[in-house]
Amino acid sequence: MVPHWRKPEAAPLTLSVDLAEPRAPVIRVGGDLTFTTAAPLREEVDRRLAEHPQVLVFDFAGLHFIDSTGLSMIVHAWREGQRCGSTVRLRSTPRFLDSILALTGIARLITRPLPDATSAADRRLHPPTASA
Repeated sequence: MVPHWRKPEAAPLTLSVDLAEPRAPVIRVGGDLTFTTAAPLREEVDRRLAEHPQVLVFDFAGLHFIDSTGLSMIVHAWREGQRCGSTVRLRSTPRFLDSILALTGIARLITRPLPDATSAADRRLHPPTASA
């Protein structure tokens, strides 16, 4: 819910990527992460995970607001990370985001360990096929 004094997307989404450690890129997210602003983040997440980093880090120090689409981006990153063998980590999460992550169960999801490396490699080489 948006407080009556605050307009949605009052702070545009800002993104930056720190590639100082290629095996652990950091995506810094600031402003409002919402339905109308999430597309660039999804593109960046997919781009970084396609490189199969050991860890993908989200830095939310500059985040002002997040809606359900923003939360689904975190879950998307975790799911795709699990599929390709990358761990997703969150850092500098504002207090409001910590509360939302705990209430929705996403905090527990993010802390689940990766499947063993062998099964992750097998999934990359032999992706599941749809059955009729």
